[in-house]
Amino acid sequence: MSLDELKVGVFYSNGAYGRTWGVRQLAKIVADEKTGEQVIHFKGVAGTCRRKKGHCSPSEFARWAKYQVALHENDWKRVVEDTPSPETSRET
Repeated sequence: MSLDELKVGVFYSNGAYGRTWGVRQLAKIVADEKTGEQVIHFKGVAGTCRRKKGHCSPSEFARWAKYQVALHENDWKRVVEDTPSPETSRET
């Protein structure tokens, strides 16, 4: 993912399969007190990341995050931005 695509409050997956799969929510982006560099704080919500909190550089998080996901019922699904909504795809 590119750094421009990362948004606070959004869920991301590493796109892995099996035991290494995980979902994290980007909790906040802050400036490090000592260096002034940006730091991402995240919460693990599913898979190998579940119930874990952490922080890393924005570029490190962007390398980990393969795509945005959303919870639908009990399943995490990849968010596809270019998929038309049912309202826009109906013929009138």
